[in-house]
Amino acid sequence: MKKSFLRRAGAGIAITAAAALLLSGCGAGAADDGAGEGGESGKGAIAMGFAGMDITIWNDQLKFMEPIIEAEGYEFLTSDPQWDVQKQVSDWEAWIQRGDVKAIMGFPVQSDAMVPVTARATEAGIPVLGYATRWEGTAAGTIIDSYEDGYLVGTAAAEWINENLADESEVPVAVVADKTSDLGKGRTEGIIAALEEISSNVKVYELPGISREEGNSAAKSHLVAVPDTRVWVGTSNDNTAGAYQALLDSGVAKDDPEYYVGATDATNETLDIIKIPNSIWRGGFILPAQELAESNADLLLRAAAGETVEDNVITSTRVTAENADEFYVD
Repeated sequence: MKKSFLRRAGAGIAITAAAALLLSGCGAGAADDGAGEGGESGKGAIAMGFAGMDITIWNDQLKFMEPIIEAEGYEFLTSDPQWDVQKQVSDWEAWIQRGDVKAIMGFPVQSDAMVPVTARATEAGIPVLGYATRWEGTAAGTIIDSYEDGYLVGTAAAEWINENLADESEVPVAVVADKTSDLGKGRTEGIIAALEEISSNVKVYELPGISREEGNSAAKSHLVAVPDTRVWVGTSNDNTAGAYQALLDSGVAKDDPEYYVGATDATNETLDIIKIPNSIWRGGFILPAQELAESNADLLLRAAAGETVEDNVITSTRVTAENADEFYVD
């Protein structure tokens, strides 16, 4: 059930470019460098730990979260484990040892590895919340239905195939897939299930890739092996953006009517692409960064205050050229 996420911060908070600049105070070294006292009000600190800082939508959320958290008198901490599970565990241990951290939320590099440190945080009186997914010991979380997200992406692609490529005996579909996390695995499964259930003539190729660079590299290799692949979908904006650039580099036009690209987690860059007339990025979906950030901040603030917290479930929204302007992050 969705909550009113700005109950504490006030509905009138305006996120401006100036506020976004405040993020420089909660960068990659915050978990290690912020071992001193808490915020100016003495309330302490609140921590948000993503698996890395190379995912655009995660950075966008931090820009929204920091002024909300700091408006309530807490110091806002983040870290950049760079997808290294041991570094992530170490960062969380540092937060626990500070003695002033009131709540922690995160997206784990590996869920099982976070169970022991989550237990230690709980023993120290620090509630732990999950982002996108939950694991043993978490009190609640901002939850993304990963399978449903993927199914939406796959359904849109399958419907386009049925409308435009139904006469072809076999349609190769490249799925740029991050299967290193529960989120990525669920999205991959949902995409493939929808494609195979709705289109009878697809042949799915899974291309592993988390980042833009990995998506780009995997796509270039695939284009050598299966050059007639015209349908490309992915589990995130970043890995799919890499594949999209590989298509352009191979000579595909941005408005080629025979190509289809789709993914969730649309960002400002993706919105610009979607707005290109007849863009090949036809299957855009978004989990609005502001909505996610407000959910994260709401749960963290309530947990830090000792209140009972429940899951907030966020679902993706279809993005088109007509509604893209609604989703830009300043």
